[in-house]
Amino acid sequence: MAVCTSPTALWTGEHLSALQFGHCHQIPLIDGAQLHHPLPGFDLWDLWPLQLADGSTAVVDGWTLWFVLSAPAGEDPETRHDIVRIRLMSARGSEWRDHGYALPGDLNPGSREWAGSALYDPETAAVTLYWTASGLRGESPRTFTQRMFETTGTLAGDANRLFVEDWSAPREIAGGPIPHYVLVTAAEGVPGMIKGFRDPAHFRDPVDGADYLLFTGSLKGSTSPWNGCIGLLKRDGDDWAVLPPLLSADELNNEQERPHIVFHAGRYYLFWSTQRKVFAPGVPNGPNGLYGMVAERMEGPWLPLNGSGLVAGNPPEAPVQTYSWWVTHELTVHGFVDYPGSLKGNDHGDAAWRRAHFAGVPAEPFRLVLDGTRAEVAA
Repeated sequence: MAVCTSPTALWTGEHLSALQFGHCHQIPLIDGAQLHHPLPGFDLWDLWPLQLADGSTAVVDGWTLWFVLSAPAGEDPETRHDIVRIRLMSARGSEWRDHGYALPGDLNPGSREWAGSALYDPETAAVTLYWTASGLRGESPRTFTQRMFETTGTLAGDANRLFVEDWSAPREIAGGPIPHYVLVTAAEGVPGMIKGFRDPAHFRDPVDGADYLLFTGSLKGSTSPWNGCIGLLKRDGDDWAVLPPLLSADELNNEQERPHIVFHAGRYYLFWSTQRKVFAPGVPNGPNGLYGMVAERMEGPWLPLNGSGLVAGNPPEAPVQTYSWWVTHELTVHGFVDYPGSLKGNDHGDAAWRRAHFAGVPAEPFRLVLDGTRAEVAA
């Protein structure tokens, strides 16, 4: 497997010490009583759009298509990660339609289907899905093994009933021993401290047409438990070349989740999600929120947006209301509603309380304004 060299951006406590959390960097407050559930009986979270090669959101018969993590709503919403599968859904304005599970039940090489990204070719109707296979097929008890795969199928049907058929056999992405990154084979895990090798997100560089995958990673060889990074792979023929991390948060933060790049106004904008609880103790930190950096070239240098990296955080009165944001090519930001109106979230020890307060629905999108190193929530 090819290995390339490139600089790695550093996200440090010095950046976070410059954090300013004014109104223009706060996600609009959500009224939990006004939420509409598009699929009663299921928890929904971590959604990503079907995209064209240039990163723009695909529109099919007037609807945008979304891949959404889903699980039957059980007694404790925090167990949803153990039974999760990817659904195909469509949206138009505030209306959602469910089209069932995206993948056949016997296709996933793991025991659960975790997040990724999806690419659409309108000329051939081909859909390429990149996703995380967590665990191993048939395992008991479940593990936190993480592997990334790709598969391609054909979009069929119409706006009333869409589906992807004839999925190809899954191909593992960057499997086996590789430099730079921890391969996650853990049998046990504590939320927030699980190491990462997940969330593959496709990006095609408009300058040279090169294809990349970003992913949530952990630095190999780090001496810190807080060794999160954003990994990078580059298409090399039929394979993926392993590059050094695009970003390192070593000794600062354990998880830079759902990383992705948006090309806007001639610049590269890198975004990721993280939570206050996964910052190392004793270092400057920030709210549960969307963070980012910007560069003039893929090779960098990458500069933290707004000086600190914080783009948009949950408001102080609802610090765990939403999470897991995806910024589209059109600069709309999509996440899911977690624990609206709560100060506790999934750290609260009572499963019944969590079930009563967890929303598990797509959040109302908000928009960003990007201008060089400045990023704000649109008024």
